[in-house]
Amino acid sequence: MTIRVLLADDQTLVRAAFAMLVASAGDMEVVGEAGTGRRAVELARSTRADLVVMDIRMPDLDGIEATRLIAADEDLAGVRVLVLTTYDTDEHIVDALRAGASGFLVKDTRPAELLDGIRTVAAGESLLSPGPTSRLIARFLRAPRAVASPDAGPGGLSERERQVLALVARGLNNTEIAEALGLSPLTAKTHVSRIMGKLGARDRAQLVVVAYESGLVTPGLAE
Repeated sequence: MTIRVLLADDQTLVRAAFAMLVASAGDMEVVGEAGTGRRAVELARSTRADLVVMDIRMPDLDGIEATRLIAADEDLAGVRVLVLTTYDTDEHIVDALRAGASGFLVKDTRPAELLDGIRTVAAGESLLSPGPTSRLIARFLRAPRAVASPDAGPGGLSERERQVLALVARGLNNTEIAEALGLSPLTAKTHVSRIMGKLGARDRAQLVVVAYESGLVTPGLAE
């Protein structure tokens, strides 16, 4: 299956370099290029790209707001956003995830890592590395509340689901969650899917944000 990629960056040379890189991969194609955030949203709707590589700093509409509009559009439910920027700050990471991005990379990422990142996000996973990212989210999201019972918080998660959620917040994948809890990978995957449904999260990145903002996970559980 070919991954349809939309490139959004205000610098023509940067877009050209990314376009050449994406075109060099046999499993990807560039379906559009946008120089502004508003144009990125328009092209996301018209091209039906699988993934948008989105710069944060752009004229007309910044990348975070453009990501928010894409994530909020029900017709674009299958479109993933990978934020790529030179501004590697904690606030940008959290803002991008809050807006609906499924991953975050800086522009000096090695070409092979960028292509792998595109594949990861297009497959429905998120680019959340264990430890550092979860601690950033914990620090910049509002102070969470402790959960008093398994039924506390939105969705009424079970005790097992709360355990799985805590491991997702640490950046563990389904196989690692299964090993930690003595489950099969398929069972772990099922738990994650159910949790996303209960919490209204579109992917694992959003699941982590929802977990902290709702108070279902405390910083101590994700370290």
